[in-house]
This record gives sequence, C-alpha cells and structure tokens, in this order.
Amino acid sequence: MPSPFRSVPHCLWLALSCLTAPYASPGANDYPLTADSLPQPGVPQGKIVDGTYTSTGTLFPGTVRPYSVYIPSQYDPSAPACVMVFQDGKGRANEWKVPIVFDNLIHKKEMPVTVGIFVSPGVVPTPDNNTNAQPRFNRSFEYDGLGDRYARFLIEEFLPWVTSQHALNLTTNATGRAIAGASSGAIAAFTAAWERPDSFSRVFSTIGTYVGLRGGNDYPTLIRKTEPKPIRVFLQDGSNDLNIYGGNWWVANLDMLSALEFSGYEVSHAWGDGGHDGKQGAAVFPDAMRWLWKGYPAPIAKPMGNSHPLSKILIPGEDWTVVSSGHGFTEGPAVNERGEVFFSDIPKGRIHQVALDGKVTVFVEKSPGVNGLGFGLDGRLYACQNGTQRLVRYDSQGTEESIIENAPANDLIALADRGYYTDPENKKVWHVDASGARTVADEGIPFPNGVVASPDQTLLYVSDTRGWFVYSFQIQTDGSLRYRQPFFHLHVPDAATESGADGMTVDTEGRLYVATSLGLQICDQPGRVNAIVPKPQRAWLSNVVFGGANFDELYVTCGDKVFKRKTRAKGVLPFQPPLRPPTPRL
Repeated sequence: MPSPFRSVPHCLWLALSCLTAPYASPGANDYPLTADSLPQPGVPQGKIVDGTYTSTGTLFPGTVRPYSVYIPSQYDPSAPACVMVFQDGKGRANEWKVPIVFDNLIHKKEMPVTVGIFVSPGVVPTPDNNTNAQPRFNRSFEYDGLGDRYARFLIEEFLPWVTSQHALNLTTNATGRAIAGASSGAIAAFTAAWERPDSFSRVFSTIGTYVGLRGGNDYPTLIRKTEPKPIRVFLQDGSNDLNIYGGNWWVANLDMLSALEFSGYEVSHAWGDGGHDGKQGAAVFPDAMRWLWKGYPAPIAKPMGNSHPLSKILIPGEDWTVVSSGHGFTEGPAVNERGEVFFSDIPKGRIHQVALDGKVTVFVEKSPGVNGLGFGLDGRLYACQNGTQRLVRYDSQGTEESIIENAPANDLIALADRGYYTDPENKKVWHVDASGARTVADEGIPFPNGVVASPDQTLLYVSDTRGWFVYSFQIQTDGSLRYRQPFFHLHVPDAATESGADGMTVDTEGRLYVATSLGLQICDQPGRVNAIVPKPQRAWLSNVVFGGANFDELYVTCGDKVFKRKTRAKGVLPFQPPLRPPTPRL
C-alpha cells in the first residue's frame, strides 16, 4: 500500500516532529543531563512501536501524522496503565529522552507504569502528489488555538484508535492521564487539560507559546477569572526565549506562572537563561515527572486561591449537583418568595417545580413552547408562551390566564409595578405597565435575550446572544428606557463570533451572572467580568437564578438538566422592594 506521506519529503517529517527551531542565546548556560536520562544497567527497556494515522473524523479532516507508542516492560495488559501524550512526535520525545527516563523512573517506582504516546501535528498532503505544491501544515492551527478542538481530537478520535490498534489497556481516569509539549506543543498540552480536565490532569510545558499567535495571550486573564480546575502544571522557560511579533515568550511564561499561583493551582517551574530550545526542558524532565506524578493515584484536587474572585462566591467542596434530568431543553428558571424554583422544558411544553426538599414535580403540563418565567408581586408565575405567541400567567394551582396576545417573547422580568420582555426575532425590548399596556422600550439589539434589573431597580440589563455585550439601560419613572450602552463586556469562546449570552440574575452585591457559551460569567457593577464558572456539562447554558430557603443556591438550566450549587452569595427577588447594593470599586 503506498504511503500517504509519499508527497512529503522524509526530512520534512523529521522537522515537523521538532518544529521549534533552536534559538541560540549567547551566554546561555548548558543544561547537562542527569543519570535519569541515561541508560542504566539492570533497568529493563520498554519497546517503541511506530505508525501513521490518517484522520477519519471531522475535526482535522484530510490530515495524516506519524506517531509512536512507548510501552514499558512493566506494562500488564490486564490492568489499565497510565498514559502520557507528547506533542511533536518522536523527535520531541527523543530530545527529552522520554523512553529512557520512563524506563528509569518506572523501574525505581518514582512514577507509575505509563504508556507514552508521541503524536505529530497533522499535515494535509498535496493533491495527486503534486511536487510543485506545499502540503498544508496544521501545527499552528492544531496547537496554538484555544478551544477544545485538539482535545476532542485526542479524546474522541486519536486515542481510542491507537488504543484499539495496539490492543492497549489505558486508563480513562484523568488522574492517570498526563500531557506534554514544547513551544506550540506546550500550549496545546495546556489547552487540552484546561478544556478537558476530566481527561488530563497533569501538564508538562516547556518554552510555551502563550503569546498572541492564536489567542494564547488570553490565558493569564482566563486563569485568573475562571473557577480553578483539577490540574497540576510544570512550566519551564529561559530568559533568552523568543521575543518576536507574537510576543515575548519569557514574559508570557512568567505571566502564566503568576496567574496559576494567583488562582491557587499546584504549579512548579524551572526558569533559566536558555533560548527557544529543548536543552533545559530535557535536563529538568526527570524531576518534573517525579513532581507531576507525586501522590499518584490520589486525584489532583481542585484548588482555590484566597485572592481569586470566586473565593467570595463559591464554597470549597461544593460543586454542581443534578436537580432534575431527562428533559428536552431546560430554560427560564424563576424563584418565588419561598425560594422554590420553577423551570420550563421548551420542547415538551411543561413547567416544573422544585420544592425546598428537592422534589421535582410538574406544575403545568401543557404550555406550548414555554420559555422565560418570572414571579410577580401578586405571587403568580408569568411566562413567555411562544407556542401561542402570548404572555400568560399562572396562579398557585397552575391555572392559566392570558395577558397579552401576539407577543413573541423569549424572557421576562416582573417588577412590583411593571415588567419587561425581550422579543429577539424582532430585535425589540417591550415595557408592560401596571395596567397591562405595552410599548416598545428599545429596538435594534441584534438578538435581545435575557433580561434582569439591578438590585436597586434603576437599571435594566439585556443580553445579546449574537454579540459580546450585555446592554445597560436606565429605567425612567414612567418605565421607559434611556441611555443604552453595551456595558458588560463578555468573554467569547475561541473561533466563536458571538457570546451566546442568555438568561441572567443578580445578587445582593450587585453582581450580574450571565449564562454564556463559555460558562457562567460574573460581572461587577462597572461592567467587567470578574469570574467565570464553567458549565456543569457540555451543553447550552441557557439561564440562571438564585433559589433555596436562603436564596443562596445557584440554579442553572443546561441542556437536558437543571443543576445547583450552594454559594456564599445571595440572590435578589425583582418583585420585592429595591435593594441598594454596595458602592463598587471603580
């Protein structure tokens, strides 16, 4: 069978497996290898199997890549082995002396029995073996970009194939799975663990490209804001690393260390005066492995630094728990004065009630296309019933009453003497006065979705699903809206053109909680994202509300489920008297 690489010169593949060109730095110290990186007498040697993988999936279609598998002599197929994935293939692994180091450390029981998988970045060969054309080199696309594409490639496609191809028994528990790389391969390794800490918990990063090539410069900010994840990270870099158009590698790695320490991560580092090469990385590799694997098989704990903004909101040890599951698509959580939470299942046209004891029952069996919900001062539940294009309300027995006909609506808020609802398809926000009369309060937001008021009820916030902002309006005494501004600046996932901002809620401190594609983004009163709580599952995060007897339980609707977690924060009921929040730090 002809090789799929025949149009790619063999020397090019050697370059691809260690693509970061050495950067000679005058005066840089040498970094000699220790005995751990040299063959030792009496130490059994593992075997290495080489292969080629042609992508069968849609993540990196048309790519082919060489790979190698290191299998330690102690490997027992009857027991799941640990696994460590190395970017840039066999060339990088040999530079770090990985097979030798693994032989020595596994023999001394200083790390667990670990299979090494050395995988190169993908290349799309030229069509019809055209020798006058260049292949498409995927390295920067696969490695430098943020988001979960490369992690999914490893988890969903490549690792299962390698496992099957070589009849390997590898653990699927993140505690026994590590990932490593240098330069662009380093940020690829970190990104895989960052996006999927359920699959990788240990990261070895040398001369990492955390700079402005494809958004890697955002990581220090995201690390400081996002709820810390159960991963352990080792960083290496030298003060003579690259300083080019994308940024300063040395400064970027210092920023990564500072951010990880700020957020309370288990992080270690080895700084030197080397350049963009693998010398120091190879020298520190054995000790880095000892540190990364210390305490195995105990899982890596989820950290939380005292300085992290979420330390004032989240409670250590409290995580998302499932409240209700098996729904079509959950939305519109609303809370009554007792703290009971109600939510809608749009495809099934039902409204469910969550009692204070956690019991979930059907409150309304048939409410076609029901979406946003909100309680009013009268104790009734108001709903956007899109199946009939009406606003309706329900009494305590679930008896329905129509309020407004011909009202396509997505979400609503009921204040004591007025209400507002969003009309995304027509780009409008509507005001409804105490008599039930409605007027257009605003139009022109590309996709107005979630709507909520500030605790003092002087500001109205409207999320824009298709943009990067939540808009702020000042509520006038007659209910009209003035002074619209794209006020709350949201983070957007890599490769996305919109935030996915949906439902929102506020707490007594004046913080705004926004359900977005990236997770639950928490903003301060001046409009800045202070913190990000990842989604409880990989599904659309549609809405959020505080509930429970003390209004300190955060409920989110996410795909087919509803989740909650206890917090230090406390929610606000919009139909009760206004509450003045503390003066914010500007």
